[in-house]
Amino acid sequence: MYRISITPEEIDKLELASFPGKIKVIDSVGLDFIVAVRYLKRQKVLGFDTESRPCFSPDQPHYGVSLLQLSGQDKAFLFRIKLMGGIPKALRNILSDGRILKVGAAVNDDVRGLEKHHNFPPKGFVDLQKMVWEYGIKDKAVKKMAAIILGIKISKSQQLSNWEADTLSDAQQAYAATDAWVCREMYLKLLASPKNPLTPEQMMPNPPVNADRNDKNHIKERQG
Repeated sequence: MYRISITPEEIDKLELASFPGKIKVIDSVGLDFIVAVRYLKRQKVLGFDTESRPCFSPDQPHYGVSLLQLSGQDKAFLFRIKLMGGIPKALRNILSDGRILKVGAAVNDDVRGLEKHHNFPPKGFVDLQKMVWEYGIKDKAVKKMAAIILGIKISKSQQLSNWEADTLSDAQQAYAATDAWVCREMYLKLLASPKNPLTPEQMMPNPPVNADRNDKNHIKERQG
């Protein structure tokens, strides 16, 4: 049984974790791209995320999606789609393959951003934010979900960095790979866990006192 929510102070006490596998940045359609697509097509579940160059003022342009991240258990690929001139067909085929699950958070926003580069029929996308309630979890931020489900702390320090820099730093690469990979790991952990859905009370914006308790005995007490 998972806890319904977690505080920043509790997250700070957890062990910092990051993607433990091999990270490959791809900015052109060459041999590395072919190898990446071959690996990704063999996977049944991928972690998925995108990154965009942040805007810090209203008069700044919206830069759009700069990076597409897809991660398996041991390899993560970071596609610099702007430098690639868009999303190559072989990569769009993966995004449209319902047999390959792409797991992320708020995936509709990510998909809409990618569709501005190319139209494609998105299939096989799984949104963790839409399924965690079935396991008794109310928090929906990736950092909080990772803490609750996996018991780890992930860094968000690179979130607002420049994703259109000439070269992505090691810290940026680790952040981007981790954000995709951790979604895959959370999904697999949830699938192996018993469901314990949030009650209607718990799903309210301001739940009543004791609504953070989701055990069956307490539910019966409230219903009695």
